Amino acid sequence: MNILELLGHPVRLRIVHAMRGGRTLTTAQLCARLTDVSKAMVYRHVDLLATSGILEVAEERRVRGAVERHYRLRQDRAVIDLDTAKSLSPDDHRRGFANALAALVAEFNAYLDRENADPVTDLVGYRQHAIWLSRDELNAMISELRAAIVPRLANPPTSDRTRYLLSPIFFPSEEPPADPEPG
Repeated sequence: MNILELLGHPVRLRIVHAMRGGRTLTTAQLCARLTDVSKAMVYRHVDLLATSGILEVAEERRVRGAVERHYRLRQDRAVIDLDTAKSLSPDDHRRGFANALAALVAEFNAYLDRENADPVTDLVGYRQHAIWLSRDELNAMISELRAAIVPRLANPPTSDRTRYLLSPIFFPSEEPPADPEPG
């Protein structure tokens, strides 16, 4: 199974999201985080991610006669690199985007289903902005966003931190004009 198929399934993508940030979790702990997904499905997808090398066993313990495995994410394996992205067809991109959105919707619904969910207090945002950018301006903005985001990816969980999902999405929403207007 290729990386797009592995990361392109909404449940597997949610498992990868749950494991980010240096976490080490058991399948049972993942089930507790993905309450809208059946335990059998979580176990099946964890096994597939582990078999493919995206998850690795960090520790094994005997618990009541069974082996409990603690998994961690292999960050280097949980990415679609530039060469792979270049090889994808438009339909591959459609499927990948639809699955990413499905995972995001499922995560948002799980958040809203929590008893204490408060989108205003939690500063939940889902705005869209239409901005005009040249290629150079887009590259500069992406670099600026990376400079703001990347250092925070290493933040460990603490009692005063809440884990947020951040999903930047960029795509041209119109064809560029054939003869751009000045200004």
